[in-house]
Amino acid sequence: MPTPMTLIPLLLLAALALTGCASTPVKDDGPKPGTSGAGASSGPSRGGFLNNPAAQQFIDRMVAKGFDRAELTRTLGRAERKQWIIDEMDRAAPRPSDRPTGSWTRYRAKFLTQANISNGAAFWNRHAATLARAEAQYGVPAQFIVGILGVETRWGAYMGKTRIIDALATLAFDYPRRSAYFTGELEQFLVMARDEGMDPFQPVGSFAGAMGLGQFMPGSFHKWAVDFDGDGRRNLWDVEDAIGSVANYFASHGWRRGEPVAVPARAANAVATKAGFDTRYSLASLQAEGITPVSAVTAPGEVSLLRLDVGTGYDYWIGFHNFYVITRYNHSTSYAMAVYQLGQAIKARRGTGAGSV
Repeated sequence: MPTPMTLIPLLLLAALALTGCASTPVKDDGPKPGTSGAGASSGPSRGGFLNNPAAQQFIDRMVAKGFDRAELTRTLGRAERKQWIIDEMDRAAPRPSDRPTGSWTRYRAKFLTQANISNGAAFWNRHAATLARAEAQYGVPAQFIVGILGVETRWGAYMGKTRIIDALATLAFDYPRRSAYFTGELEQFLVMARDEGMDPFQPVGSFAGAMGLGQFMPGSFHKWAVDFDGDGRRNLWDVEDAIGSVANYFASHGWRRGEPVAVPARAANAVATKAGFDTRYSLASLQAEGITPVSAVTAPGEVSLLRLDVGTGYDYWIGFHNFYVITRYNHSTSYAMAVYQLGQAIKARRGTGAGSV
């Protein structure tokens, strides 16, 4: 599922695609202009769930799993329905075009800035020991962990300000199109709060319920979050735990230690060739179509053809298995390429004191 408000449609796409993490760059500072917020909702804002049949069914379901009915009733009675969250989820996603529009150029420009690269290098310097430990343990190079945290939350600067309990209850009980998914996430959130000793009204995050520096959904927390600082708790708002959790996420999704991620390609006429992070080709078959990597590469298995819209045409890249692993965080070629290029630029900045955009 935090950056300029122009990135909100990406959160919508991620919420609908529902990847393992929220994985979405969005600055979530509460109700957006022209939408209704707390105290101005088009529906009940306090105690609005107790008369909701879906909420009552949820309480029954959780009681059967060992939760206390009275405590759950109090919790849902305090949770607030947020109409603006539903409004944001219903916003239309951008429609793809059959001609170049510069979508990748605009998207890239939101992340690959001199200020962002400098901030990422400073973050890396502050947490170099933790990043090195994560790389050694999980085999994921530090630049890709730093890239994820930069794209997601600007290294913790924009983690969202919406109470998770409000976001998930609103979407579980008043957003039928994705009710089943968000009901499951609400359950996982309450389990997390119980197991980690959290007040369920304390955690805040994105309006889709994503949490912490890496914007994990509660279900992803249970599967992949780790206690990387050894304090006995998994805390997604803690930098060390966030770094370890992102590395563990990649490793659990098949990251191959020491293998390449992506390489630019020359393509004389590849518009008709299917492209995307989920395509599968041999390097030989791409070369037979006039698509060749700009530098010699060796990697086992098949590769993908990546097409990036730069307005005047398309840039082509060859994606390897590890590029596909990045897309498990967010099912988007542009997202994964932004993570890759931002991480590489930050690595270069640390190594040389300069960096290109």
